[in-house]
Amino acid sequence: CPLLSDSQPILYPILHPCCHCPFYPMGFNFANESIMWHLIKHIWQPVTKNTFRQYRVLGKGGFGEVCACQVRATGKMYACKKLEKKRIKKRKGEAMALNEKQILEKVNSRFVVSLAYAYETKDELCLILTLMNGGDLKFHIYHMGETGFDEKRATFYTAEICCALEDLHRERIVYRDLKPENLLLDDQGHIRISDLGLAVYIPEGQTIKGRVGTVGYMAPEVVKNEHYTFSPDWWGLGCLLYEMIEGQSPFQQRKKKIKREQVERLVREVRETYSEKFSTEVRSLCVLLLNKCPQLRLGSEGGAQEVKQHPCFHNINFKRLEAGMVCPSFVPDPQAIYCKDVLDIEQFSTVKGVELDPSDNDFYKTFATGCVSIPWQNEVRAVTHMFVLHEVCCLICTRGGGGWAAVCRMHGVGGGGSRLCLRGWGGGAGTALCHVSQLYAA
Repeated sequence: CPLLSDSQPILYPILHPCCHCPFYPMGFNFANESIMWHLIKHIWQPVTKNTFRQYRVLGKGGFGEVCACQVRATGKMYACKKLEKKRIKKRKGEAMALNEKQILEKVNSRFVVSLAYAYETKDELCLILTLMNGGDLKFHIYHMGETGFDEKRATFYTAEICCALEDLHRERIVYRDLKPENLLLDDQGHIRISDLGLAVYIPEGQTIKGRVGTVGYMAPEVVKNEHYTFSPDWWGLGCLLYEMIEGQSPFQQRKKKIKREQVERLVREVRETYSEKFSTEVRSLCVLLLNKCPQLRLGSEGGAQEVKQHPCFHNINFKRLEAGMVCPSFVPDPQAIYCKDVLDIEQFSTVKGVELDPSDNDFYKTFATGCVSIPWQNEVRAVTHMFVLHEVCCLICTRGGGGWAAVCRMHGVGGGGSRLCLRGWGGGAGTALCHVSQLYAA
């Protein structure tokens, strides 16, 4: 196969699985020049703003807007998180921005948003992240009819967040900012943690301290500026579970103004109250996670495995959940938009009195490193698989696939046609396409 020869060593580990395509004995050859040059052009092209098409604004972060974008070469959709250089400099946020980027590079989890690219423009630093079309948890809790969720849905999200924390803690990363706004839903209704700006790496055998997070969600040990490791994340999980069931956070009523000092006093001293919405099992889990003593809090000593063993999760198969094989009870409508209208998203004011100078360039170069290996390889591999299916459809047409091939082409490669195959419709050429769909549609 010319595309996988020694002259293209970078492509080999990406495209190697395609070598085993069952259509090679039939004269199938996806490694034609058009694919080769398409991919090579994408690989050796520097990552700039011209690599992407920009679409509507989805929201805003601490340093700039978040918008949808698409890789021109592959068609892959992402979210572009923009960090304004002047805003970063004014707020002395260089360390925070670089920390988030480096942690995202390190973590590879289906429950945490993935970083695919990092680049810079004249005025902005940009992170290209997993696009989560389902909106954030805050929107679903408060803007989708009656506030809060039923127990089944809340427990499912809690289980997935538990898996996310397990993946982060395995890398010795404490998240420190669990709240509904930072939890996003994908197209299928699965949840991912986003916005890792406050996350931090904890060396083995050490502890950290720091009063960071969001008022009402910070653990007592964080509020009191004590040393800790991963215990604040389990407190945050308890706050989230409580809010998903009750429709308000345990220590701060929504839309009710209350001073920060008073909220922190409630967190330190007052026990949360429970309504009839809580079953015995869910209430038990909340009480254990919201224990004000970090040493006695569920998960602080035994980690995620200890939390997973709670009776609240008796209907959750965590092995299947971690493999993405459990279907959520709520699946977002692909035609709906689960975020504020563009006109309702507050605009950032112009940053005044800040000038960029050459001394900032070292930081920008450290940040703007281009593509991130694993997400990028997955993206390129998906493109080659699309070409494989296209070539198979063409092969079926030329080998007498007849009406079935026409159906496949009409529905689109890897789209309706391949789904029909997976449902077992058709025989002959259709059956052959089914085998390739099973190999490459994922």
